[in-house]
Amino acid sequence: MINQKVITEDTTVTSKTNAAAERKKFIRRHDLDAFTRLTIAFTALVAMAEKQRGTITKLAQEFLISRTFVYMLANFLQETSQITFNDICPPALHDKSSSIAHILSLRLEGKCSIEAISNHLKRFEIGNHSQGYISQILNKIGSSLPNTLSLPEGDTVQVIYASDEIFSKRSPILITVDPVSSTILKTEMLDKRTAEAWINHWESVEDSGCIPLYLVCDEGTALVKGHTDHLSDLIRQPDTYHAIAHVLGIWDKRFEKIACDAIEKEYELNVVLNSELDEIQLSRIINKYEEAKTKAQEKIEIYDSFHYLYTCIIKELDIFDENGKLRDRRNAECNIEVCLDLLESEIELKKPVKRIRRVLGDLLNYFEIAEVILEEILANVPKIDEEVLSLICLSWQWGKKKIKAKSPERKRYCARQEGYYLEAAKMHIGEDFDNVATQILKELDEIVQSSSMVECINSIIRPYLNNTKNQITQETLNLIMFYHNHRRYNAGKRKGKTPYEILTGQAQTKDWLDLLMEKYEEKQALN
Repeated sequence: MINQKVITEDTTVTSKTNAAAERKKFIRRHDLDAFTRLTIAFTALVAMAEKQRGTITKLAQEFLISRTFVYMLANFLQETSQITFNDICPPALHDKSSSIAHILSLRLEGKCSIEAISNHLKRFEIGNHSQGYISQILNKIGSSLPNTLSLPEGDTVQVIYASDEIFSKRSPILITVDPVSSTILKTEMLDKRTAEAWINHWESVEDSGCIPLYLVCDEGTALVKGHTDHLSDLIRQPDTYHAIAHVLGIWDKRFEKIACDAIEKEYELNVVLNSELDEIQLSRIINKYEEAKTKAQEKIEIYDSFHYLYTCIIKELDIFDENGKLRDRRNAECNIEVCLDLLESEIELKKPVKRIRRVLGDLLNYFEIAEVILEEILANVPKIDEEVLSLICLSWQWGKKKIKAKSPERKRYCARQEGYYLEAAKMHIGEDFDNVATQILKELDEIVQSSSMVECINSIIRPYLNNTKNQITQETLNLIMFYHNHRRYNAGKRKGKTPYEILTGQAQTKDWLDLLMEKYEEKQALN
């Protein structure tokens, strides 16, 4: 006996006589002739355009077919009609490509959730607005994109690897970025972060044509071991922010708060002391005030001493001295060691100092990189001498400080200093200043002291994680990577350029959305 179960346009036949190997067979429904199918498609298409509820279900029940098959017929009729009638299609029936473009723009540029995208499409009467379709099309396009940067076949480019991880719940996302161009070289979601995972990660980036100059990363165990096992021939530059500012900056704020609290306590007792008190109360308050005053003075001295040593260590991270000359690495390391000894003996900060000492041997590796770059500039850049190079180096260093500055006053001061030294260099170079300065500054940008760029990329990805409640997929990461690498900056020193343009030196004539839609349509054509 044959049990028939209708799922699509065909009848699914399950043979109960062969229980060992149940298989689905499909028999064409000869009763659904071409006219009947056209009727179903037209009725469904009108219902979709006029937003009639229940019509699709009624058609499925009436003809004993699935809702999926009804939608398939309707979509096929719509696509055929658009080819045949072109611009005279009803305005309610929006072009499918336009709908997909809206979805991609809202998801990537607007950082909208799938629910928000669906509501937007409904409000403006754009078709294909169901949340299921939106999720499906995003995954479909994302799966067609690589998770590693693609260069033209045979091309190679030398880059700096800035690597870090971000977490989606307990799943690590490994990211490697070129900090000069801000291009994402690879992003992948894994079950665990291990040295082997990082080695495979870097190997795939190198296979794509991105050759590493050196590695910038924090002191993560897997990262350090991966470098030792795979990239030991390259310099590893520890993140100076995580090594110094992140460790001691917390204590700087903590000591400042303790000192301020002690001053406030002293002030409160001073107010009480000046109020009307009897002799017994006065004597007791005077004793408390003297104790608070002594304690406040102690806390102020501790904070002043710590803050002075902390700023001294930060100053030792500068590459160039006040004359624009490359500082001596050994002297800088010795000065940092002296400050750490004082922090350990006078302030009694044992653990933070021990943590910094563990990375101090590699912390100033960028001095060696800077020395090589300066030699190359003097050898390769015409119309440049050491005096002019020193002025441009100082301008570059003040520009870096301007970016790091927190307060507006500090930013303005750093900007003035940057402009001053740049103008001084211009007076020496003359008419060809713009070309020479641009070339030198580009070379100096290859001196990277921290993984701030990869942290910036992490902050770009974070809103997408929040919108998906940390349920992000590799397909979404692929979309984010493509969007970031091909989007055009609207501000900053990279204004008007895309990361991919900066990396390859090749002009990008099309918008990122047009490029992505072209890739999707090519994939559809192949399928």
